[in-house]
Amino acid sequence: MNRPSLSEFKKEALTRTRVKAEYDRLEPAYRLRRQLIEIRLKAGYTQEQMAAALKTKKSNISRLENVNSSISPTIKTIERYARAAGYTLDINFIPSKQN
Repeated sequence: MNRPSLSEFKKEALTRTRVKAEYDRLEPAYRLRRQLIEIRLKAGYTQEQMAAALKTKKSNISRLENVNSSISPTIKTIERYARAAGYTLDINFIPSKQN
């Protein structure tokens, strides 16, 4: 018996209503973390270098970029992080598909 690939497993799992609802609920947090990592890498920074730019510890950057962290970053922290990477923060509101 062959094991499904990750993409096949995800596709199958998302056909389940409760799984899809939880996935949709968590998606913004995952997207934010992916974007934080992406801008840091585009700036050419390691986590250590980003920590130095923000005058903090590498462990704080790691926690900020980790979606499993129990701490949610403040907008001020995200703005400082973006500025250190050469970006500005732009927050958008998108109408939900439920309305």
